[in-house]
Amino acid sequence: MQLRQLREHAKRRGWRVVLALQEVQSGAKQRPVREEVMAAARRRDIDIVLVWRLDRWGRSLADLVITLKELQELGVAFVSLTEALDLTTPTGRAMAGMVAVFAEFEREIRSERVRAGIEQARREGRPLGRPRSASLKAKDVLRLFARNVSKSEIARRLGIGRTSVRRILETT
Repeated sequence: MQLRQLREHAKRRGWRVVLALQEVQSGAKQRPVREEVMAAARRRDIDIVLVWRLDRWGRSLADLVITLKELQELGVAFVSLTEALDLTTPTGRAMAGMVAVFAEFEREIRSERVRAGIEQARREGRPLGRPRSASLKAKDVLRLFARNVSKSEIARRLGIGRTSVRRILETT
């Protein structure tokens, strides 16, 4: 949905899309897709960076400020579609800073809540992590494998992943 709307916006503005990247999962530390965009900007392959939301680009205020300043120095415009921020203007840059502060604050609050929830679960003796499923079927895996049933078929019959079947067979 996001990529489609970004493409439509670029088309309406008369921009030619030369690089369309999507980062499905990422942490605050390593951002390989964003680094690819920055490399393209440094090579002068792109004139503008268009993102869905500002918090999709920067995970912390410091990070956001540094990368936006670098883009500005490279002459690469930055536009955030949903916040209607155009950082080619002083007002847009000021608004981006405020949005980034609140985005970082929201992430920190969420992180604190998660840590508090985990600590509460520990105090109450509740199990943490994913519930056991495949390991509970280890005897069935071994029994079927001994009957020459394929790993894929074992996984299908028992409703577990093939990787789980391989892992059980490797540990026994």
